[in-house]
Amino acid sequence: MTEAKTLYAAFSGHIAAALDALEAAGTLPGGLNRAAITVEPPRDPSHGDLATNAAMVLAKPAGTNPRALAEALVAELGKLPAVTSAEIAGPGFINLRIAPDAWIAELRAIAAQAADYGRSHIGGGTTVNVEYVSANPTGPMHMGHCRGAVVGDALASLLEWAGHKVIREYYVNDAGGQVDVLARSVQLRYREALGEDIGAIPEGLYPGDYLVPVGEALAAEFGDKFASAPESEWLALFRTRAIAAMVEQIKADLKLLGIEHDLFSSEAELQAAGKPDEAEKWLRAHDLVYDGQLEAPKGKTPEDWEPVELPLFRSTKFGDDQDRPIKKSDGSWTYFGADMAYHFQKAQGADALVDIWGADHAGTVKRIKAAVAALTGAEGRAPKPFEVKLVQMVQLLKGGEPFKMSKRSGNFVTLADVVEMVGKDVVRFTMLTRKPEAQMDFDFDKVVEASKDNPVFYVQYAHARIRSTLRKAAGEGFAPADQGLDLLGEEELELVKLAAQFPRLVEAAAAAREPHRIAFYLYDLAGAFHAYWNIGNDRPEKRFIVAQNETLTSARLYLASQIGQLIRNGLSILGVEAVEEM
Repeated sequence: MTEAKTLYAAFSGHIAAALDALEAAGTLPGGLNRAAITVEPPRDPSHGDLATNAAMVLAKPAGTNPRALAEALVAELGKLPAVTSAEIAGPGFINLRIAPDAWIAELRAIAAQAADYGRSHIGGGTTVNVEYVSANPTGPMHMGHCRGAVVGDALASLLEWAGHKVIREYYVNDAGGQVDVLARSVQLRYREALGEDIGAIPEGLYPGDYLVPVGEALAAEFGDKFASAPESEWLALFRTRAIAAMVEQIKADLKLLGIEHDLFSSEAELQAAGKPDEAEKWLRAHDLVYDGQLEAPKGKTPEDWEPVELPLFRSTKFGDDQDRPIKKSDGSWTYFGADMAYHFQKAQGADALVDIWGADHAGTVKRIKAAVAALTGAEGRAPKPFEVKLVQMVQLLKGGEPFKMSKRSGNFVTLADVVEMVGKDVVRFTMLTRKPEAQMDFDFDKVVEASKDNPVFYVQYAHARIRSTLRKAAGEGFAPADQGLDLLGEEELELVKLAAQFPRLVEAAAAAREPHRIAFYLYDLAGAFHAYWNIGNDRPEKRFIVAQNETLTSARLYLASQIGQLIRNGLSILGVEAVEEM
C-alpha cells in the first residue's frame, strides 16, 4: 500500500515547509528538533479547524519569543490556498481555518482509499512482539482472562494498521507446580473413566468437569495401566497430555473471540533448552548477576528465617527497589528468573516488546522492565522498547447484581459461556469502552440494550442506519455520487472534519499502545452521525434523501457512504463486525 497524504499529514508537511522557509530566510536557526510539533483539532471548535504548537515548541531553542515566531509562521501559512484564516491564540498557539474545498478533498480521499483509509507507515515495518492472555494452561478461558485478551488482540491489529509487523504471542506457563496439580486432577478423572467412584474432588485439585474428556481419552488409550501405579510412572505423561488438551481448549475458546496467536511459547521447553542458563551466563559476564544474600524481611523476622546465598540480578541498577533472586535455594528457577529468560528470547526476534498483564501482577513490572533493559541495552546499545500494559479485572453483573453461574468450570464463568450469551462483537467492543487500567462492570443487561448508553449498539446502529439508507435510496433510484459535493453545508462538513481525524488518531493510539482510543472515536463519530440524522427529523430538507433534488441526495449519500467506511475501518481494528441491519 502506498501511503496517501491525508489532510492532517498534508498540513504537517505545510508547517514543515513554512519552518524551512523561515530557516532559509534566517528567521529561524537550522537543526532544531521538531519531533514535538503537533497538528490537531483545537480543543474549542470555535477557534478553528486545526491548531499547531510549532511556535511554542521551537521558540525557546530558537532563542525567540513564541508569539513573534507564531507571527512569522502565520504569515507563511496564510499563503496556502486551503487556509482561509490563520490566527494566534494565547502565548503562541496557531489556529487555522480550512476552506470547504479541502474538506471535500478529504472526503474524496476516504472514498479513494476505502478500507485502507487510516493505515500508516509510521511503524516503518519494525517488529513488535505483543504477548497477551498467557493464562496458566489449567482450564478453559474465563472472564478474568477476557479483557486482557481483547486489549492485546486489538493492540496487535492497531500496530499493524500503523505500519508495524506484529508477533502475537502466548506464553504457556507449563513448568510450575500448578501443572503437576493439573496432572493429578486428570489422573483422578482417568480413574473415574475406568469406573472408579472417585467421590468429591479433594481440596487442592481442579474440580471442573472440563477434565473429564481428558481422563476418558487416557483411559481409552492406556486402559488400567496407571490406575494403581505410583505417581512417578504417570505424572510426566499425564502432565504432558493434560497441558496439550488445555492449550487446545484455550485456542478454541480464544477463537470464539476471533483471537488467534502466531506463537505459543512453552516455559517448560524454554527451561529444557537451557535458556535461563544462557541468560544467567550472559548477565554474569556483564556483572549484572552476583551471588549474595537477600535482606531479612521487613518487620518481625520469622523464627525459621536464615540468610541464604542466591544468584541475584542487579535490578536496582535499573530503577528497582532491591536486587532480585533468579534461583531458589534448591537451585530451581524463580518465576522471575524464568520470565527474564523468556523476555531475553523474545527480544532477539523483535524490535519492541509489549506485555498485557492483569493488574494483580503490578508488583513485578519494575523488575521485569529492569531485566529487559539489562539484557537488551548492554555494551552501549539502547535498550529495546518494552512496555507492560496492566488490565483491571471485570465484574460481571446482571440486573445490577453480581452474576454467577454454575458451569463445567467448577467455580468461574467461562469466556465461552459469555460469548454464547451476548456474542463476540458485544464482548470485544465492551472490553474497549474503558481504559484498561480502569475498573469495569460488564452488565449482561446493559451490553445488549438498544440505547445511546450502550456504545456497542450505538456504533453498530450508525453503520446499520447508513446501510439501510443506501438500500432505501437505491430502491428509489438514487445512488452516492462524487458530484455536487459543494452543496454540502457546514453541518455536513462537521462530519467530514471528524472523519478526517481518523488517520492521526490511529497513529497516536498506536504510539501510546491504547486501542481503546479507537472505540472512543467510533462512539463520537456515531454520535455525530446520529445527531445529523436527527436534524433531518425536524427539517426534511436536511435528510439524506431529498426526492426533489437528486444532486444533493447523491452528495449526501456519498458522505454517508464514507462515514460508513470509517466505521468499518475502525471496527476492523477492534475485531468487531460492522452489521448491515439491526
